[in-house]
Amino acid sequence: MAVRAAWTSGLGSGVSEVWRYRQLLLSLAGRDFRVRYRQSWLGVGWALLLPVAMLLVLTLVFSGTVALTAPDGRRVPYALFAAAALVPWTYFSSSLSGCVNSLVANRNLVTKVYFPREVFPFSCVAGSLLDFGIAAVALLGVMGYYAARGGWSFSPDAALLAVPLLVVMQTALTAGLGMMLAMANLFYRDVRHVTGVALQLLLFVSAVIVPLPTGGSALGRLMAWNPLVSLMNSYRACLLFGQVPDAADCAYVAVTAALALTIGWTVFRRASMRFAECI
Repeated sequence: MAVRAAWTSGLGSGVSEVWRYRQLLLSLAGRDFRVRYRQSWLGVGWALLLPVAMLLVLTLVFSGTVALTAPDGRRVPYALFAAAALVPWTYFSSSLSGCVNSLVANRNLVTKVYFPREVFPFSCVAGSLLDFGIAAVALLGVMGYYAARGGWSFSPDAALLAVPLLVVMQTALTAGLGMMLAMANLFYRDVRHVTGVALQLLLFVSAVIVPLPTGGSALGRLMAWNPLVSLMNSYRACLLFGQVPDAADCAYVAVTAALALTIGWTVFRRASMRFAECI
């Protein structure tokens, strides 16, 4: 009954209302995307350059210290290991960074015009999704480079069909967290700064840079509770190893994403009545 009530007051009515304002959502996402690269020499090329630059730095630092092997025993170049997680991580990180300040940055619209306030964090996620699609080109380039060199082989198979599902789950998780952060930052402006620090720390415990510690260590067991670890492992399984993601990993990410979206949307809608007075 509690889940049904949450659906009725949060997702159920929210989905239909946001759908009616989908053109506004897309317009805001397009505006944010254009503003991000306006008056820059490279334009949208920055969406490619930034993850490539970070990948080069990580490869220089960790390629000689982290030994990686595929489930079948083949050696995996570190650059591939990092790139397969760095691109979705950048999507996650940039989305939350935009969401946390989305209500405050649009205070004039929040106080003067009525429409579902979820549009603001959702537009940040949608704008970052465009960057994600562009950055995926860089990932394909890295994969093609190592395949051409013979240091790694890739054969497209059915496992790649799971990638869109992973993107949907990640988007749901990010949108749910984004609404919570946007709402919290409206009431407590420190949240924006805390989020920036938290994202920097989270990068190191999400199996993006180095794999999860093995051997049953306490740190490894603690990190395994992070749904991003399961998400990154699932991306790598599809893209690097040609394997269908582990069912337990996918189930954990799906449940976490559903809870984050349901709770975040429900709380966000209930608190939206106070947004104008807090801005």
